[in-house]
Amino acid sequence: MEDAFARSVPEVLDFFGVNPTKGLTDIQVTSHARIYGSNVLPQEESTPFWKLVLKQFDDLLVKILIAAAVVSFLLALVNGETGLTAFLEPSVILMILAANAAVGVITETNAEKALEELRAYQADVATVMRNGCFSILPATELVPGDIVEVSVGCKIPADLRMIELLSDQLRVDQAILTGESSSVEKELESMVTTNAVYQDKTNILFSGTVVVAGRARAVVVGVGSNTAMGSIRDSMLKTEDEATPLKRKLDEFGTFLAKVIAGICILVWIVNIGHFRDPIHGGFFQGAVHYFKIAVALAVAAIPEGLPAVVTTCLALGTKRMARLNAIVRSLPSVETLGCTTVICSDKTGTLTTNMMSVSKICVLHSVSHGVTAAEYSVSGTTYAPEGSIFDHTGNQLDFPAQFPCLLHIAMCSALCNESVIQYNPDKRNYEKIGESTEVALRILAEKVGLPGFDSMPSALNMLTKHERASYCNHYWENQFKKISLLEFSRDRKMMSVLCSRKQIEIMFSKGAPESVLSKCTSILCNDDGSTVPLTPNIRAELESRFSSFAGKDTLRCLALALKRMPTGHQNITLHDEKDLTFIGLVGMLDPPREEVRNAILSCMTAGIRVMVVTGDNKTTAESLCKKIGAFDHMGDFVGRSFTASEFEDLPALQKTTALQNMILFTRVEPSHKKMLVEALQHQNEVVAMTGDGVNDAPALKKADIGIAMGSGTAVAKSASDMVLADDNFATIVAAVAEGRAIYNNTKQFIRYMISSNIGEVVCIFVAAVLGIPDTLVPVQLLWVNLVTDGLPATAIGFNKQDSDVMKAKPRKINEAVVTGWLFFRYLVIGAYVGLATVAGFIWWFIYSDTGPKIPYTELMNFDSCLTRETTYPCTIFSDRHPSTVAMTVLVVVEMFNALNNLSENQSLVVIPPWSNLWLVGSIGVTMLLHCLILYVQPLSVLFSVVPLTWDEWITVLYLSFPVIIIDEILKFFSRNLVGMKLNLRLRRAEFLPKREVRDK
Repeated sequence: MEDAFARSVPEVLDFFGVNPTKGLTDIQVTSHARIYGSNVLPQEESTPFWKLVLKQFDDLLVKILIAAAVVSFLLALVNGETGLTAFLEPSVILMILAANAAVGVITETNAEKALEELRAYQADVATVMRNGCFSILPATELVPGDIVEVSVGCKIPADLRMIELLSDQLRVDQAILTGESSSVEKELESMVTTNAVYQDKTNILFSGTVVVAGRARAVVVGVGSNTAMGSIRDSMLKTEDEATPLKRKLDEFGTFLAKVIAGICILVWIVNIGHFRDPIHGGFFQGAVHYFKIAVALAVAAIPEGLPAVVTTCLALGTKRMARLNAIVRSLPSVETLGCTTVICSDKTGTLTTNMMSVSKICVLHSVSHGVTAAEYSVSGTTYAPEGSIFDHTGNQLDFPAQFPCLLHIAMCSALCNESVIQYNPDKRNYEKIGESTEVALRILAEKVGLPGFDSMPSALNMLTKHERASYCNHYWENQFKKISLLEFSRDRKMMSVLCSRKQIEIMFSKGAPESVLSKCTSILCNDDGSTVPLTPNIRAELESRFSSFAGKDTLRCLALALKRMPTGHQNITLHDEKDLTFIGLVGMLDPPREEVRNAILSCMTAGIRVMVVTGDNKTTAESLCKKIGAFDHMGDFVGRSFTASEFEDLPALQKTTALQNMILFTRVEPSHKKMLVEALQHQNEVVAMTGDGVNDAPALKKADIGIAMGSGTAVAKSASDMVLADDNFATIVAAVAEGRAIYNNTKQFIRYMISSNIGEVVCIFVAAVLGIPDTLVPVQLLWVNLVTDGLPATAIGFNKQDSDVMKAKPRKINEAVVTGWLFFRYLVIGAYVGLATVAGFIWWFIYSDTGPKIPYTELMNFDSCLTRETTYPCTIFSDRHPSTVAMTVLVVVEMFNALNNLSENQSLVVIPPWSNLWLVGSIGVTMLLHCLILYVQPLSVLFSVVPLTWDEWITVLYLSFPVIIIDEILKFFSRNLVGMKLNLRLRRAEFLPKREVRDK
């Protein structure tokens, strides 16, 4: 029944055909169960394991690699190869792909845990009336029409419509659903609100929320998927994970690279058609197969096999650094997404605020001797910890607050007129509450005021254990005064009172809404001497003025405290006793903003990131918070910046677009609004980070580019998120954004390094094929270079230090390609040199090396006709392993020097020397050690078709390799002097890499 909130109690009962005094009959229960279904969230079918595995191979580069592995294996069989040599290359390729697929499957399996954890918020049992009597049944057996009784501490088992109040009031904590910071009072009357959101439905008890005060009966109107919790589940099911910006760019780059590889492979094969009939191949078909194998080797060289592994490793390194900042990353790719975040949609309660109601201001009457003088005090401390001080209006701290009569009596009243509990949890290492947030705030105030008569009070209290300190002062007053009688809070009185006795003196303490308490006061306590004076109209007007200021300008929730001396022996209090009270003071409390949030928001503004506050609370309270945290500092007013959900929905389409571009505050929202907001911002090409902690935040967290859950939040929110803030601190997000930007910069550096290295390998094979010289490198050598020499230094580049101005730059555009324009030109130049140096090393051995044959270059070009003519040298020299060993070593060493080039995109090695990243220096050392290992250890040298090098050969390798540093230094010099930027502008029309934006909706 979707409109139960808008119908009267009799209408709802008639709809289900239920008698409120007897409940449903067994026949009705069976019938309703068949019509409406059971009260469980149905389990969604999970994706079969085999489909998850296949999904990991649905990538163009991966498919090309698999094809290359298969072709390589088939060609080896065609050529009669057997054993290890036939299986080595395809096996290594397939092992790498299998490892990447395993990581992908694990990630996807974890993603769906959020749906399962929603079940934790379903109640286990319910007190139900059926056939005229109450019984406790499993909540799963409830059906619409059941009459359910709920009381304090009860978790609501389904969506219920209130039908009868069994106490003065019923209050429910529905923060997990709406994000409201305080409990909500429920009532019986029907609602006439149009476009009602959860907060407006004050006669509905929502499944999974908790009763914090009172007792009532209600009728079930929604079960299973037809509850508020069920709609969140459905919303999460409809939400598809967005590909991260880096993933989209890498996918585009992969598609582009695949096309280039295919083109070059075909070109190499066609260029060599004339050589198919060369005698060395033994026939046209064998020649075609030989050059096809070269084309496959080219594909292996061009595809950076280690790229997925290196990207994953670099992101993992970043997550370790972020964990030290209290940002725990659940989804690796989300790390770099932080770098291009343009909008942070932050939940208010518990994220920007502490979600711990605290007294922040106190107002008392100071004196009447020289006219009416009111005194205001401010209170520090924003958590449930009994830590904080009280300051006077000049900002001076009170050393002994309990020496002031009004503050002393406020502490007494706060401790005694109170039903809440505060305790220390050693496992979580924090203070926890039981009961209403406002009452807990008064408990903490009593602790901050302290006790009278002890000069060493502050230091003495600090010597207590945290468990003892939690309620030490409160327990003192509870031991001093014995509670005799209680008048509970009621909606019509808007106050509560408690009668206490101490040494045969009976005192009634009262607290409640200021307007209610003040109307029943006839006298007031003075703070200067503890005297009691009549409450004159002037004093009353002054107090009302302070109350208006507290509630209006400061948007504080206010309570007034009062007392009354009762006749000796009085054992009971009634409503008639709540008159002729003595006013003690006025306290103002709020859910305080975190102290570090203001600076964090300023950092976001400097970094070009818009912070948008999204909350279920009312507009006035949220606007006041935004003022306090500086969200509106750069604006004159709230016009066009602050909207409620209903105001936004009523706007025409064009005005909605404008509102989204300017919005800072979005109030009175429910889960569907949050998800809608994320989608709308993404349509405007914003990269959205959404923070939250409740069940209500889960669909939006999943939809956002990066979902950020709070460490103290619900398991559902954490499972739907990409990142969890262990300290619940908004400021941690800013540190994480800076880390994300640094990680992206490092990711970009090693991607460029790998691209330039692979361009070198392609150039090497392509040039060798065009020149008609023997194969410079065999496929297994290319694979070794790609995996070991590329992988280790590329990973170490991830340890490059963060730039000092990383948070002063605007967010990068979501469609910014990883490598474009001038940068791609730079790496083409570097890649071309890498390839040419490798070929030069190969040719050098034949023509100039003392250990080589020293044949003319023309002989080298005609190597394939060696067997058909007379020569002064044996034809076996063309199958010698020395030249390919020299070429392979040049390729390795030149790539090590190229790794040093990537310590910075534009800074010279003179400014950022190699030892600024010792991990990179170490990885180069390890790589060279591994390379020497395969050169000089017998079984490995045979496996990789290499031989040991002489000292002269090593000198030549260094001569050919070092110039790559000089070339890149020249290119960096041009970049720093704006030439690169000018070239970039010219090249943007014909971008080398794809730039178009791809966003799967």
